[in-house]
Formats: sequence, C-alpha cells, structure tokens
Amino acid sequence: MKAWLRITLTLGVLCLVMIAFEPAKAQCSQCAAQVATNSKNGGNAANGLNKGIYLLLAAPYLAVGFVGLIWYKKFRRKNVNLDIQNDKLHLN
Repeated sequence: MKAWLRITLTLGVLCLVMIAFEPAKAQCSQCAAQVATNSKNGGNAANGLNKGIYLLLAAPYLAVGFVGLIWYKKFRRKNVNLDIQNDKLHLN
C-alpha cells in the first residue's frame, strides 16, 4: 500500500509542477536589445555572447570526462580484474 501511495503522490506532484510551469524567457529584453543594436552597428558582442554560451554548455561534459579519465587511470594502474559474475565489485 505504501508503494501505491508513493507513486500516486509522485504523479500528483509531477502533474502539479507541469500545470504550474511558466515558460522561461530565452534572455532578458535588455540583453537582446543590446546584442541587436551592437550587431547593427558592426560590433561583435554577439560573438562574445555565443562563446559564453558554448563555454557554459561544455563545462559539465568536460568535468564528467575528467572524472571518468581519472577513474579509468586509477583502475588501469591497479590492473583490476573485473570478474563480475564471481567477484563483488569494490570501487575503493
């Protein structure tokens, strides 16, 4: 019975969040106006804004890749034999 209550409560909260969801604005009006004005006048502020967006998008992927690389090198250095069917996996 507790599992049924948990599922119902989770679905209820999910539905409530989806109903109360307000669409996010892509950017503030001042930033959009500044970039548009700068681009019309021959400036390159839009390029800087695009590079900043790329940096923000790449940061989590680089962090996960770095952690994965360290983890890989740690296991490779120890020559860990992963026989999952017969042995338990210890990650320390």
